[in-house]
Amino acid sequence: MSQTEVPMPVRKRIALIAHDNRKADLVEWARFNRDVLAEHELCGTGTTGLIIAEELGLPVARFKSGPLGGDQQVGARVAEGGLDFIIFFWDPLEPHPHDVDVKALLRISVVYNVPIACNRASADFMISSVLMEREYNRLVIDYEERMPKDS
Repeated sequence: MSQTEVPMPVRKRIALIAHDNRKADLVEWARFNRDVLAEHELCGTGTTGLIIAEELGLPVARFKSGPLGGDQQVGARVAEGGLDFIIFFWDPLEPHPHDVDVKALLRISVVYNVPIACNRASADFMISSVLMEREYNRLVIDYEERMPKDS
């Protein structure tokens, strides 16, 4: 399968998402990492985006809330090449009405080889990586080669 290099700029486009039971943890994490986050372009879903913007005093572009299509909007942005990085503190033990959207977002992140941190430890490792400070080329598999041809 062929692969394409997709450039990730020094100034990353980062989505911040958290389920209700994880919002406080994400806000605490974001406060701790405010100086790093301030160097990047931030977006977030619904209430999470609003809280992060207020708490950090940084601009955060907002999508709809997750259950109202925000997770799908983030996934679409990934597919369009408009996001470089996702921090998604999700609650694996709480049922959510939009679980299929969460699964779709995780899947599309893997398809486009976009880094996604689903807990604080992975977010800590990713945000502190030396790769955050430089350009990086993501390798994206050309899955269209595997798609059936239209007749």
